[in-house]
Amino acid sequence: MPHAIWTGTISFGLVTIPVTLFAAEESGSQLSFHMLDKRDLSPIKQRRVSLRTGEEVPWDEIVKGHELADGRWVVLEDEDFAAANVEATQTIDIISAVCATEIDATYYAKPYYLEPSKAGRKAYVLLREALSRAERVALAKIVIRTRQHLAAIVPLGDVLVLELLRYPNELRDANALDLPSSDLKKVAVTDAELDMAEQLLRTIERPFEPESQEYRDTYHDDLLALIERKGAGELPAPAEPTAGEPVGEVVDIVALLKRSLDEAKQARG
Repeated sequence: MPHAIWTGTISFGLVTIPVTLFAAEESGSQLSFHMLDKRDLSPIKQRRVSLRTGEEVPWDEIVKGHELADGRWVVLEDEDFAAANVEATQTIDIISAVCATEIDATYYAKPYYLEPSKAGRKAYVLLREALSRAERVALAKIVIRTRQHLAAIVPLGDVLVLELLRYPNELRDANALDLPSSDLKKVAVTDAELDMAEQLLRTIERPFEPESQEYRDTYHDDLLALIERKGAGELPAPAEPTAGEPVGEVVDIVALLKRSLDEAKQARG
């Protein structure tokens, strides 16, 4: 049984839905590594060291601070955090319902599952089905531990998924990047080239089946297998370097598109 992160209610107008929040991510699925001393493989302990003196600082001498633009530090005490802290309510307050396509993918941060209590099952279904039929997601605010989050409640089959969203100030402005223009003439993209690219895209269209072997984390599997072989005393053969396109050479995109289309058609037929 997964560990409950939060318990409270969804506020949907005058309707309240008692729910429990569970992490949707499988925390044990990632391989963990530790820093070791290569001379004797003893684990290395992290130390809290003063950059000025080079000496270790005990926990009771450590305070939290924020650096200002001019290099000065402002020290914050526990009462400062309490004064600025949001009220820790146990309510997911729905603010609005929006079209899912209006939320840029960069805003999505972390998914959670919402499970209703026995008393809230009917109201849970009503919210889930209303969102699904209207093709909308509900934007809401939730306080987890000491931080207020913006969230999207998304219907996904039988479950309501609460997606924590990033705030706009947490995202970097993509306009600072050197990106190609959307004016196709300026980037010398022809209609024929775009048509071939669309044809190539259609050859690889298929339903999303996340359990498919194509979407497995093969790097995780290969790395785990290598660890097991090394643990058994085997020495894995060095990996062969993969060849890529020569850097700096002019690439004939049309030729590559044609070749890709031919290969894709052969694979399908």
